[in-house]
Amino acid sequence: MYIKKILSLWGCILLGYGSVAQKTDFVGTKTLATAVERYNALDKEEAVINFIPNAQSYNWLAQNIPLLDCPDSLIQEIYYYRWWALRKHLKQTPDGFIFTEFITKVNHAGKHNAISSALGHHIYETRWLRNQQYTDDYIRFWLYIDPKHNVQRFHAFSSWIDDAVYQRYLVNLDKSFLEKNLQTLVADYKKWEEERQLPNGMFYQFDVKDAMEESISGGRKDKNIRPTINSYMYANAKSLARMAELLGDANTQKIFTDKANFLRKAVEDTLWDSKASFFKVKLEKTKAFSDAREAIGFIPWYFNLPEDKANYVKQWSQLTDTLGFKAKWGITTAERRHPLFRTHGSGHGCEWDGPLWPYATTQTLKALSNLLNNYKHKGDMTPQVFYDELKKYAFSHQMNGKLYLGEYQDEKNGEWLKGDNPRSKFYNHSAYADLIISDLIGLKPREDQVLEISPLISSKQWAWFCLENISYHGKLITILWDETGKKYNKGKGLQVFADGKLIGKSKKLKKVKFRI
Repeated sequence: MYIKKILSLWGCILLGYGSVAQKTDFVGTKTLATAVERYNALDKEEAVINFIPNAQSYNWLAQNIPLLDCPDSLIQEIYYYRWWALRKHLKQTPDGFIFTEFITKVNHAGKHNAISSALGHHIYETRWLRNQQYTDDYIRFWLYIDPKHNVQRFHAFSSWIDDAVYQRYLVNLDKSFLEKNLQTLVADYKKWEEERQLPNGMFYQFDVKDAMEESISGGRKDKNIRPTINSYMYANAKSLARMAELLGDANTQKIFTDKANFLRKAVEDTLWDSKASFFKVKLEKTKAFSDAREAIGFIPWYFNLPEDKANYVKQWSQLTDTLGFKAKWGITTAERRHPLFRTHGSGHGCEWDGPLWPYATTQTLKALSNLLNNYKHKGDMTPQVFYDELKKYAFSHQMNGKLYLGEYQDEKNGEWLKGDNPRSKFYNHSAYADLIISDLIGLKPREDQVLEISPLISSKQWAWFCLENISYHGKLITILWDETGKKYNKGKGLQVFADGKLIGKSKKLKKVKFRI
């Protein structure tokens, strides 16, 4: 008991604001403890042990993650499973902490087995941990350690690192981290311009360098203009401008505001195929659009890039079309009607010609959430569509009836196309908890001291839920919904607590804003 109290105190201090934040205890850690015991039992061999072994995973998780209690047992199960699996990738090195992608060593990794392809996902996900030293170190590793290594891997893959760093700032408000790293991030952006910018100002990328090799529209040597890297660079420029503004650097702010504005218009003017009503790849060789609609066309909405116009939202009808991207097990990476769908082999390489990839599913769900929250023109997209696809995503975390997270899957039967390959176990190449926290339940990080919650879950779906002790702006936030008041015995409706104190409530489960 004494050890648990010390751990609890230490966890609060690790928020980094010099005071002990007060927790609520509506959910408690019993469900987490039971879940961890279950997961540990499934991983008896524990083939790879990094910073936190299975035996210590409960204590680490209890001190670092928000607790979730909800009536959807599947979504809740995968929430805890994903945090437990992510913890396996936390690695302490002589260069600080990092998060790996593959649990085993792979040849194309850099120092400490680090790979940058899912860096944006990692930062979005780990920004909700109470101890931010891990993510601090991880970002610094890519900015300062990898560039000194003989085999550099940071630019081996496209990246939305600047956007992710800014989105993380919105959670912890650590301005000193921005002050220390802004100019390095600016220099990194310029390096991308040197490496991948075309004379027309847009960016090209090989599909393998987008971490999306063997795609229908891509190639390992073709300098195609892709929605991926151009959306990432737009978001990076926009975020650098905002960080510069926060730090009083007007010159840098203007430079990157102009870059962001240019790329936004360029993506709309160059990559929008009006005949197909879709954002597509523009091919280097023919100067024409690829004839394939691919999930990468949804990425612009991940960063709120497209203007709020009815013609753009037409694209989203493909998400719920079974000839488009809708499949039994999730969202395909290419439209199912295309003649080259699933023609590049099955499990022999890394096919992005149709199979389900958690990486892409994460991007598309975040993009859909942004459409639902930030756009007037939503087409036929609804919160129910988001929930249905999120539920499929959660359901896909299985193999032979047991919990599993791998690389990519058959869209019809859920088979992991790499099989039970040791490198694919616990594959840390996507996000899940962030989708629950910031999108489904809807805590929307902001720069000011207004707590905004915009849930995509409705009272018709969940009569109750509690997301407890979220580290946010130096406080511990708890969001509680109890339609009847009988689940938690704290009263009816939506209630929000900061450091254990009630700061706002609503009779209905809806978008709300409260002062922290």
